[in-house]
Amino acid sequence: MIRTLRYYIVLGAPPIRTPSDGSEPFMRPEVGFNPSYFNRYCEIDFSEKWHTDAEYRLTCHEKMRKEVRKRFPGYNIGEALSDAPPDLITGVFGIGIVDSFFGRSLSYYPDKWPVPHSVYLSDEEIDELTVPDLMNNRFFTNLLDEVDKVYKLTGSARGFLNWQGNLNTAFRFRGERIFTDLIESPERAKKLLETISDTYLQGVKMFYQKQSELGTVYNFSTIANCTVNMVGPATYRDVLLPFDIKIANAFYCIGVHNCAWTVTPYLEPYSEIPNVAYIDMGIESDLEKAKKIFPEARRNCLYKSIDLKNKSYEEIRKDFEYIAQNLAPCDVGMPDIEYDVPEEKIMFAMDLCHEFSNR
Repeated sequence: MIRTLRYYIVLGAPPIRTPSDGSEPFMRPEVGFNPSYFNRYCEIDFSEKWHTDAEYRLTCHEKMRKEVRKRFPGYNIGEALSDAPPDLITGVFGIGIVDSFFGRSLSYYPDKWPVPHSVYLSDEEIDELTVPDLMNNRFFTNLLDEVDKVYKLTGSARGFLNWQGNLNTAFRFRGERIFTDLIESPERAKKLLETISDTYLQGVKMFYQKQSELGTVYNFSTIANCTVNMVGPATYRDVLLPFDIKIANAFYCIGVHNCAWTVTPYLEPYSEIPNVAYIDMGIESDLEKAKKIFPEARRNCLYKSIDLKNKSYEEIRKDFEYIAQNLAPCDVGMPDIEYDVPEEKIMFAMDLCHEFSNR
């Protein structure tokens, strides 16, 4: 049986995946806030210092944890009630890890995660693109140094970088032209995807090796396919799927992230990826089909914060009961929450998960 992965959101960080421990309930809520939430209530600045200074992140983590415990007493949001060492690695540099390996700069904000600059590669630049030597890459070696600093501060090297996925990264490198490349210039698209996937594999394995030396061992991959709904399932199967399989084959298991859109057209091609231990989707997806195709994976229904904000309590209950009936055992992810979402609704949604788990 595949060891499963579960949804995981650190205070102040974007969502990622982490190994499950076998204690997960029938419906497990996972709540996460956008940086603007903590910028408003804790005056935390998520600019460059937050990503490069482990001591500053530790101070921020303590402030965020205190705020969550005050606003949501008794709710273990972001491990606010946990005695585990704080995770000060997850979230650093947001989605810009692989971009930074190639020297692509990031824009930082006090109330948002960093964003890679939208300077797209030309045909010639893609043709000449090569996998960087990470052992001589300043950005990567600085990341390894940051792991040492985190370990000295907390006694742990736990946490994850957001390596994104093949198409997501290709989209940031190439812009909208990647979608025409897939049809009109498939060899160029494959060259870009090959370079990205090789860089991904080199980076993840070397980063895991560093963590392993400090006593934290991981052996899974996770890919973000937020943009895959911009291509049809046939194009995904023919061109993109082999690169996702390539990453999956390099690790014990893999998690597939899709955002909160309808994953239904991609479930069949996803079933060709070996050892899928996690898959997420929006509530409009065919949840029964997802459960049938991935019976051993930990499934996650991503519940949009705008629905949490705007829907009535009765509508939210109806949605969660639908998830319980058709997808559970599963996680219910509630990421990207802004400060205008009523706290009572967040606690109500978490209580629903506990209620349905206890039935």
